[in-house]
Amino acid sequence: MPGRPHIGRMSAASPSLKMSIRIAAGFIVLIWAVKLFEILFAVDLHLFGVYPRATEGLIGILSAPLIHGSWQHLMGNSAPLLLLGAGLIFGYPKSRWWTLSLIWLLSGAGVWLMGRESYHFGASGLTHGMFFFLLISGILRRDRRSAALLMIAFFMYSGMMFSIFPGKPGISFESHLFGALAGILCAVLFRHWDPKPARKRYPWQKSPDEPGSSAEYDDPIIGDQWKLEPHSTARAATQRPPGKSGTVPPN
Repeated sequence: MPGRPHIGRMSAASPSLKMSIRIAAGFIVLIWAVKLFEILFAVDLHLFGVYPRATEGLIGILSAPLIHGSWQHLMGNSAPLLLLGAGLIFGYPKSRWWTLSLIWLLSGAGVWLMGRESYHFGASGLTHGMFFFLLISGILRRDRRSAALLMIAFFMYSGMMFSIFPGKPGISFESHLFGALAGILCAVLFRHWDPKPARKRYPWQKSPDEPGSSAEYDDPIIGDQWKLEPHSTARAATQRPPGKSGTVPPN
């Protein structure tokens, strides 16, 4: 794994929110196309899922997220893939591909090592990995963008925090669990990779000698007289013009 990249301004290659949505939508189109191919040509792709501790099941580490057992299964994963995927791609421009790759591989590898003896497939490992990545990254980084993505993810899909435990027999909670663990690991490893957005500072928050500070703005009534030093003010008060001392001049 490469060393920590230089943290500076946001990369010029960072996609806009619209482009991030398009990238996430492109993956959704791909998995729908795979399901459509399976239906039109009457082929069964479940053999390309992860089968734990079997040599032929290793291929599923790469192919399982593309395969879904039913249209309902596919539709259930499409919305979180779009929202969480777009948020991750937009909010984490330097670590996004490392994060997605590790979640993809580690979730499948964890299922192959410790899952039940059955075929496991579907993109649920990816969705849970992205959810937990956004959740933990927001807690660790504490910048405005990460916090906003955390709140959106939690508000929309907080139920993923409970689906990592055993539930219905036909649902691979193992994929959820190892996807979540991979997401947490990525959040910890890459917490310093992405530049934080610049925080807006108001004039009164800046030091007097800093450009844009409140010291640059004169009072509209007294002007810049408040800037005079005390001894300068006293000296100005003693230098009064003749005839203005307050005594009556002689006739």
